[in-house]
Amino acid sequence: MSPETRRSVIPPATETIQTKPFPIRGERANYVNSPHVIAMVGLPARGKTYISKKLSRYLNWIGINTRAVFNLGEYRRHATTAYKSHEFFRPDNREAMAIRTQCCLDALQDVCSWLECGGEVAVFDATNSTMDRRRLIQDIVVNKMGFKLFFVESVCDDPKIVEQNIMEVKVNSPDYKNMNMEAALNDFLLRIEHYKEKYEPLDETQESDLSFMKIYNTGEKVVVHKHEGHIQSRIVYYLMNIHITPRTIYLTRHGESEQNVQGRIGGDSNLSLRGHSYAAALSNFIAQQDIAGLRVWTSWLKRTIQTVEAIPAPQERWKALNEIDAGICEEMTYEEIQERFPEDFAARDQSKFTYRYPRGESYEDLVARLEPVIMELERQGNVLVVSHQAVLRCLLAYFMDKSADELPYLQVPLHTVIKLTPVAYGCRVEHIKLPVDAVDTHRPKPKEKYSINNSILKWLIIFLGKNAGPHVQKMLA
Repeated sequence: MSPETRRSVIPPATETIQTKPFPIRGERANYVNSPHVIAMVGLPARGKTYISKKLSRYLNWIGINTRAVFNLGEYRRHATTAYKSHEFFRPDNREAMAIRTQCCLDALQDVCSWLECGGEVAVFDATNSTMDRRRLIQDIVVNKMGFKLFFVESVCDDPKIVEQNIMEVKVNSPDYKNMNMEAALNDFLLRIEHYKEKYEPLDETQESDLSFMKIYNTGEKVVVHKHEGHIQSRIVYYLMNIHITPRTIYLTRHGESEQNVQGRIGGDSNLSLRGHSYAAALSNFIAQQDIAGLRVWTSWLKRTIQTVEAIPAPQERWKALNEIDAGICEEMTYEEIQERFPEDFAARDQSKFTYRYPRGESYEDLVARLEPVIMELERQGNVLVVSHQAVLRCLLAYFMDKSADELPYLQVPLHTVIKLTPVAYGCRVEHIKLPVDAVDTHRPKPKEKYSINNSILKWLIIFLGKNAGPHVQKMLA
C-alpha cells in the first residue's frame, strides 16, 4: 500500500480496533490483587537502599503504584533530632532500643495507611536484622492487615563492595554532616559491629513460613524461598538482573531522516544529508570516548542502522527498539492527523501516555514492549542505544524515575547524545549536542483549555441582561 493510500484510510470505530499483540494496556497488565510490602534485610552498607530505590523505580515504570520512602533511618533521625555516635546502636542501650522499636512501629503504620489508601507496593527499607523484628513485621502486615509480605536480604562479604558503599554513601549521610570523613568512617564501622552482635540472617528452617529472597554480593548468587504470585515473581526476576559494576549508557536518536525533514511521523525512511553528517560525527564522538567493551544496539529501521554504520563495535538489532507504531497515522504530519482524525488528535493531547493510535500503540504499550530491553541494559556493561524519540523517552523515564504524565514530553532532540552514568541512588544525566543542525520534532504539552458550562453561561446572561454581548450568546449556542 502506498503512503498516499495508507493516509486516506478511514479509521474503524473504536470498538472494532484490533491492537498489536502486546499486553492490552489501559486494561492494566500488572494487576496487584493484594497490596504488598517488600521488607529489606541486612547489615548496614549492604546496598539495601540502593535495591529499594531501583526496585521502586522499576515497579512504578511498569505501572505498579510503588513507594520506597519508608526508610527507617529517616524516622530515627526525625525522632532523635541529633545523632551523637555509634553508642546509639549498642544492643544493650535500652533507651535507644525503645526509640528504634517505636520508629519501626511508626513506619509500619505509615506503610499500612498508604497501602489502604490505594498504594500497591510499599518498600520498607530497614535492617530488619533479627527474627523478632521480622516476626513483628509479619504480625502487622500479614496477620493484622492481610497484605502480602516479601523479604529481600542483601548479603555481602566482599570488603571492597562494603567499603565502596560506605565511602560513596554512608559517610555523607545526615548523621555525619558535622564530622570529618575519618571520624565518620570509624563511627560507622563501629555501628556495623553493633549490628553484627545480634544479626540473624533469614533462615529457611527457622523461618520456613516466610517468603523471601537472598542476594549475595550484589548478584553473585540468589536464593529464593517460597515466593508467591505475579508481583513477587517480577521482583525476583528484576533483582536477579541488576548489578553495580561501573558502566555508562549512551542514548541517541538516529540522524535526521528524510521524513523528519517533511514533518512526518513513523515510517522507515533513509537519513537526510544532515543525518549522514550526524552519523559521521557520532562515530568520531564514540571513538574519542575510548569506551571499553562497547556494544551498539539499534532498532530494525533503516535510519538507526545507517546512523551506526561507521562505528567499529559489536552491533545488535532489536525489534523492540522500533519507534512507536502510529497505526493508521503512520507517515502523516500532525497537521494531517488533526485534519483527518480530529477526535483522535484531541484524545492523544488529553492523555498522551495511555492513548493508543488506531491499529497502533500507546506509550503504555511501548513500556511493556521495552521491558526486556531494560532487563538487558541492567545486565550489560557499556552500551550505545540508537533508537527513536518515543522509545528513548520510555528508557529515559526509567533511568530518571519520571512519571507517566512526564514521560511522553521528555526532551529527546535529534543529534544529541544522552550520557547516563549510574550513581549511588540514581543516575547522572548529561546531554551532549553534536555540531550538526537538525529539525526540531518535539511537540510540547498542550496548555489546558478551560471551558464554561452552559448553566454558568445562562446565569451570566440572566445576570447581565441586555449587556450580555453577542459573543456570549454565540458561546451558549
